Amino acid sequence: MKLFSFPAATIEKAIAKRQFTLASPHKEWFAQRWAQKPYRKAFLDTKAVPLVTLLAKCKTWDDETFNAEMAEWDVRFHEAEAEVLRPLIQGDGLLQLMQKAVPAERAQALLDKLNQRAD
Repeated sequence: MKLFSFPAATIEKAIAKRQFTLASPHKEWFAQRWAQKPYRKAFLDTKAVPLVTLLAKCKTWDDETFNAEMAEWDVRFHEAEAEVLRPLIQGDGLLQLMQKAVPAERAQALLDKLNQRAD
């Protein structure tokens, strides 16, 4: 889902900063994986950047487009990953301007997506 190019480095920096505020055991789980370049790249490419893209674009999409993009984004999140990404949806940190005017039901749909756990 590359609908526009959001600077991945900015997202990566926000994630690295967020991991310091995670509670145990999420902090240890995520830090161990984040230190591995293949995991970091996969996490950014398949989870973080698409989340930011959906968050940025969902304000202007109709319901059909939003639902189609959500269905196409087929990912599951570990609990620690959800803890890292949740503030991006809820208005914390670097994306505060993006979160303004996001319809509540779409923000909730994104939060529900974060709650889909990997087995």
